[in-house]
Amino acid sequence: MKRPQGFEARPPRRPPLGGATPSAVRPAARVPAARPGDAGGAADRVGTEPIAVVAGAGVGAPRAARDLQETVPLDDVRRGLLAGAGPHDTAAEGPPALPEPPGDAKGARRAVAAAERARRRYEKQEVRRFTKRSRRRRLVWAVVGGALALLVVVVVGGAYSPLMALREVRVEGAARIPPEQIVAAFEDELGTPLPLVTRDDVHRSLADFRLIETYSTETIPPGTLVVRIVERTPVGVIETARGLELVDGAGVVIERPEARPDGQPLIETPGGTASDGFRAVAAVVRSLPAEVRALLVGASAETADDVRLELAGGVPVVWGGAGDSSTKAAVLARLMVVAPPDTVSGYDVSSPESAVTY
Repeated sequence: MKRPQGFEARPPRRPPLGGATPSAVRPAARVPAARPGDAGGAADRVGTEPIAVVAGAGVGAPRAARDLQETVPLDDVRRGLLAGAGPHDTAAEGPPALPEPPGDAKGARRAVAAAERARRRYEKQEVRRFTKRSRRRRLVWAVVGGALALLVVVVVGGAYSPLMALREVRVEGAARIPPEQIVAAFEDELGTPLPLVTRDDVHRSLADFRLIETYSTETIPPGTLVVRIVERTPVGVIETARGLELVDGAGVVIERPEARPDGQPLIETPGGTASDGFRAVAAVVRSLPAEVRALLVGASAETADDVRLELAGGVPVVWGGAGDSSTKAAVLARLMVVAPPDTVSGYDVSSPESAVTY
């Protein structure tokens, strides 16, 4: 086929296959370029496409060369050429060796089983590698949880074991009540583990002691119970059909004396201990300082705002309501120092800002 003038033949893009060396490929004939001085015939010159001739690749080539050309992949040839080896080197190496097939079906099954075991072992190793952090976290939580559970078991087991049984009851703050009576009241609780001795059990044991106003308890392991009590404070005596009764601010009878005890005033209020007048008198008596309380012999109140006291020697004190009792008590103590009871007819502290004597 004719080509336009000026085009030259291009060399082949890749070497031929099939065991031919580069020297076996004939180079294309180079057509000289036309010069201006050439006479005639230059315009009629025709460039031709060179044809690569492979030695030994013809019809009568050996069968081994054709087989090699058919079996060797093109990528292997390219890699061999880049590494500096020729096609003969690549052909000499030949295709990679395949594993020989097992001789019988039993050997094939063994090979398949071995491959399956290897695959499972590999998958297991990969799973362990990717779950290492989570397994470590679970291990830490398991150790912490086990330690806490063990601690709880030890504490609970020790608390409810016979080692923590109640063996001793210690009483503090008792004056009018014999302490041994309070200890005897807890006889049913002896031998009970301390955590099982509840507030209701303590209240039931102390309910019969009317002189106890308040109480608190403390457990001291391994087997001691401390009971701290506050006894009722008497505010005076009242006359009833049964005789004199020493009562506290709530009207609870502390004892029934034959005569009025020293320092305990005789309280006279209409309505008895359930009236507002009695509660006002009790609040006033409890606010008095000790030096004034020692001289008090009587107290009365018609209403909650009409409290009157009587000191030794019959000296009256007009108190008024129970409000500001602490201020009134301080003012009365100061007046008694300035003007002793045996020098005045009475005191009026109902208005502490303008207290007077008369």
